[in-house]
Amino acid sequence: MVDVASFMKVTFFLLNIYNKILLQTIDMKRCLNVVCFFALVVAQIGCKKENANPEKPAVFSLNSVKVNGVNNGFKYNNLGASPTITLAFPAKVDPASVPAGVQWRSAAGSEVPYKVTYQNENRELTLQPESPLSGLTFYTLQLSTDLKSQAGGNFQVPITVELRTGLDSTNKFPVISDDSLLTLVQRKTFSYFWEFGHPVSGLARERNTSGDVVTTGGSGFGIMAIPVAVSRNFISRNQGLERTQKIVSFLTTKAKRYHGAFPHWLNGATGETVPFSAQDNGADLVETSFLMQGLLVARQYFNRTDAAETALRNDINALWQDVEWDWFRQGQQNVLYWHWSPDQGWAINQPITGWNESLITYVLAAASPTHAVPKVVYDQGWTRNGNFRNGKPFYGITLPLGPDLGGPLFLSHYSFLGLDPRKMKDGYADYFNQNRSHALINYNYCVENPKKYYGYSNRCWGLTASDIPGGYTASSPTNDRGVIAPTAALSSMPYTPEESMWAMKFFYYVLGDKLWGEYGFHDAFSLDQPWFANSYLAIDQGPIIIMIENHRSGLVWDLLMSAPEVQGGLRELGFK
Repeated sequence: MVDVASFMKVTFFLLNIYNKILLQTIDMKRCLNVVCFFALVVAQIGCKKENANPEKPAVFSLNSVKVNGVNNGFKYNNLGASPTITLAFPAKVDPASVPAGVQWRSAAGSEVPYKVTYQNENRELTLQPESPLSGLTFYTLQLSTDLKSQAGGNFQVPITVELRTGLDSTNKFPVISDDSLLTLVQRKTFSYFWEFGHPVSGLARERNTSGDVVTTGGSGFGIMAIPVAVSRNFISRNQGLERTQKIVSFLTTKAKRYHGAFPHWLNGATGETVPFSAQDNGADLVETSFLMQGLLVARQYFNRTDAAETALRNDINALWQDVEWDWFRQGQQNVLYWHWSPDQGWAINQPITGWNESLITYVLAAASPTHAVPKVVYDQGWTRNGNFRNGKPFYGITLPLGPDLGGPLFLSHYSFLGLDPRKMKDGYADYFNQNRSHALINYNYCVENPKKYYGYSNRCWGLTASDIPGGYTASSPTNDRGVIAPTAALSSMPYTPEESMWAMKFFYYVLGDKLWGEYGFHDAFSLDQPWFANSYLAIDQGPIIIMIENHRSGLVWDLLMSAPEVQGGLRELGFK
């Protein structure tokens, strides 16, 4: 290799000669001969310099990467547990440098031991993990400048290859009968309310990280689950009675109420209101209706004539009769309002209109023995004079009511934990058909999977309100974030028994190592990201227990529908 000083001298010498030739108007042939002569001189100088100073080893790079024989750049998804990675280089790689220069790691940073074989005179490396990789996990293969060629050259530019394994579809738990699986899911889910219920009030914590914050509506769901637990022998009748009385006593003596209605959240130890938002620091009529639904179910279940059960019924009746449903018309308007605050008044000003989860609010308001509302409030407020109709087909299924594609599935769950849609028809809908259509549209949307999220299938479906990475949202076909919530499919069991059972088996057997925990299924997951919540939410746990039971025996439906006031309220609103 020519050093800079020698090269410059020769170059100037050649230019000098060339200029002289041009000035003397020598012909082109002579000019070419001169240039060739001096090119030979430069070459000879170069050879002498190379011999004097040997060339340093050249850096080298990566020719190609293939995973399982496919070249897809530097990102690979849906891999099996034992992928084969082939790296090709232009130079012969020094095997001694490979452990430091090629590192395979999980997203958590732990090293993945691998075995390596060499081909093409060490220009190709084939890597395989020594033990199977975990499913639905991110890994990286990092090539650093510590990698060297046999000539001593360094790898030129660090490279990272991203790898993500796909779903491990093997069963994580022994297979049991479908009936046993239903019971197992109900029992484990019930433990959220039973074992994790607030120690002072017995009410349900909002979520598994809520401390003293308890939820009014979620507690109503937990109360409804107690008769299920007794009937399934998870607890005794006396235990169920004792817990229900503890809750009712707290609601009667400590819990804050506003015109008989409860706030969204309470402090489970003191009964004070925990604001849901700055202006939502008073009554929440919809949450109150979910609580009252549960209390009426308990009243109908604990129907013996002994002193304890009689006292419980009397206490529940007092709470039920104290709710001033008609006051929430905000000045005798023909609509009910959701919120009222002692210092903000009607500032939120949110009317309760259909179609959403709040049908139970109007049924109980019409059913109240002390503060009932007339049918015109339901007609103009809830149905909006019939404007809550839909009537359009989606996936070949006509949806009678509600938003296009049905909205989140909790719309077909919360009010119908106790209201039996099999026995509800009016001029707008057959309500079992409404809820079944809603669930089937949600199912078919997930099977079609228009956004192409990884993992959606006929076994992995269900969009409803749940936790999502970094927050919470009401997932639906029109708000699809790639997150599946087990409560969506499982609480639709009465409407889609076959499709819901497919989902339950998939959640338990295939995803159980990541999704199944202390209180049953965690709140939500995404196979696309992948992400698994570590949370449990009362409003998602309760419907799983109750709706599975309604599918199995109709118990909770039968209990609420046996209440004479509820029957009267339904008749008042025009249900047949």
